[in-house]
This record gives sequence, C-alpha cells and structure tokens, in this order.
Amino acid sequence: MLRRTLLGLTAAFAFTAARAQTPELSPAPEPTPAAPVKKPYPRVKLETAQGVIVIELYPDKAPITSANYLRYVDRGLFNGATFYRASRPPGYTATDYGSIQGGLQNDPKKVLPPIAHESTLKTGLKHGEGTISMGRHAPGTAQSDWFICLGDMSYLDADPKNPKNPGFAAFGTVVEGLDVVRKIIALPVDPNRGEGAMKGEMLKQPVRILKVSRVPSTAPAPPAASAPA
Repeated sequence: MLRRTLLGLTAAFAFTAARAQTPELSPAPEPTPAAPVKKPYPRVKLETAQGVIVIELYPDKAPITSANYLRYVDRGLFNGATFYRASRPPGYTATDYGSIQGGLQNDPKKVLPPIAHESTLKTGLKHGEGTISMGRHAPGTAQSDWFICLGDMSYLDADPKNPKNPGFAAFGTVVEGLDVVRKIIALPVDPNRGEGAMKGEMLKQPVRILKVSRVPSTAPAPPAASAPA
C-alpha cells in the first residue's frame, strides 16, 4: 500500500515537473491589416509661352474642385486660355510673393456650370507656396478660372472664427515650374485695366496657355514604418 502511494506521488511530481519545463503554446498573432493603397494623385501639365508648369491635384481632399478642373482638361477647354493677371502687393518689386491667375475669363462657349465651394476647413488644404486654387465671386460660383500662389497666402484660407470669410477652394499644388510662375508674375501690368481688386493687375500681354493635358502620376508616399520596439 505504502509502496503504491509513493509510486503515485513520484509519478505526479514527474508530471508536474515536465509541465513546468514545457512552454505553453501561445496563440498565433493575428495578421496586421495591410494599409490601404492610395491611388496616384493626378498631374496636369500646362504648356505656356513662358514655359511648362506641372500641377498635382488632390481629389481625396477636394473631390468636387479637382473633378471640375479635370473635366476642363480632358475636354481640351483650357487649350488656348491665358494667364491674364499678376497680383503683387502695391510697390512690391520682388517675384517671390503674390499670385498669377489664368483660365477662360467666362468664355460662354467653353465654361461649364458652377461648382459647390469646398472650404479649406473641410479639405485641410492651405494656401501656401505653389498652391492652386479656384477664382470665384460668391461661394458656389467658381467655374473655369484659377490662381497659383507664391509665398504664404494663408489669409485666403477660410477663417474658422468668421463664417462670413469662407476663403477660396485650394485643390492642388505646383510640383514643377515655379520658376515659370515667377517669370509670369514679373511681367508688366496695365495700371488702368481691371475692375475692383483686379485694377492695375492685368497683364499688358497675357501669357498664352498652349496646351493643358494629363501626365503620368506618382503614387502618394507611404507612411513611415514604425521602429521595432
């Protein structure tokens, strides 16, 4: 009896020791979901009499405005348009600040219906160096004219503290050809032409836009990988 009891205790101790030395199998880690693949941002080339400008549009942030611009591009409606305005602060002679404006100037044969206004408060875009944005009168009247910024022009963003200042609808940025933008803004203006805020900012010789077309796009840069812990 005693011998059987001792044998049973010995077997129990051996089983417990074996369990202590054998690691328990952990459940397999769940696979990390792959990050969604972003579509390449569309790019558009503006071939002008002063050189080439390439802009990149952000339809993920400003879908209405980007789609409207691409409709004009794909239908060839911008071919033969002009850059007609160069805006700089009064008395400012450098070429690193201001904006140039181009488009169809309400040509009834080419303009498409107005689009809804996309506020920078919604899109998260800002008016900075190289930003392209839509010209308009009241919000919701933008059609075919746009401007390109040189320098920080954040005063054109929507004011979160003032609903009466909805700002302008930014929708892309210049990725090539800022030097061409600087050449255009330095061209002579007619002090007597233009109305309202445009008075004295109309180019004496508008810059012809020969052709506007899509060019191969590049995919957005993937997010930086986290360092291993």
